[in-house]
Amino acid sequence: MKLVRLLANLGYGSRRDVAWMFREGRVTDVDGEVLYADDKLPHERILVDGEPLDPPTGLVLMMHKPLGVTCSRKDQGRVVYDLLPLRYRQRDPALSTVGRLDRDTSGLLLFTDDGALLHRIISPKAQVSKVYEATLAEDLRGDEGELFASGTLMLESETTPLAPARLEVLAPRQVRLSVTEGRYHQVRRMFAATGNRVETLCRVSVGGLAMDDMPAGMWRALVPTEIERIFAAASAGS
Repeated sequence: MKLVRLLANLGYGSRRDVAWMFREGRVTDVDGEVLYADDKLPHERILVDGEPLDPPTGLVLMMHKPLGVTCSRKDQGRVVYDLLPLRYRQRDPALSTVGRLDRDTSGLLLFTDDGALLHRIISPKAQVSKVYEATLAEDLRGDEGELFASGTLMLESETTPLAPARLEVLAPRQVRLSVTEGRYHQVRRMFAATGNRVETLCRVSVGGLAMDDMPAGMWRALVPTEIERIFAAASAGS
């Protein structure tokens, strides 16, 4: 692929914008030699303004999503894409969130431009667990773990019961819940079905990948071994 097209696909600008970057000498190789729009060079040898080129297609990011932002491209308030470099919104193929966390939920959020990988992670058939820690408004009544694990819980306005979920009680009003589905506001609705209410909610892991200690609002690219870790727990249980 010619460099002008590669940089445009990575969101550095339109082809016209990128062509101008080449004319200004802003695109070089790692040895400092100025590159031209029609050149072909390995991805890892290309620099833009002295910085390594953004990762190629197949990019997976993890973010510590803060409260108050939505997993949307367009919203009246702040969206998660505002926390990424502007060019990440312009990549082709597009970078999308892997599932969603609502405005009042924080924690581990994944992004990718690999559609097949995205669907593999979110598909209930893949049995990739999503683990949440929640603080509840009321003490647990005691039978929630059995109910969630039964595979018979029906959420309001739905016709299919939830897949079995695993509940770990941390304190009378603090829990860790592992689910393999991603229904709309699922965790909040599960506790609502028991007469309780979720006050705080944070996703702490997806499959075998746990959120590290990065501050809220920060993000980083995953390496291949971390991407594989997403599916490790599901594979071990199959």
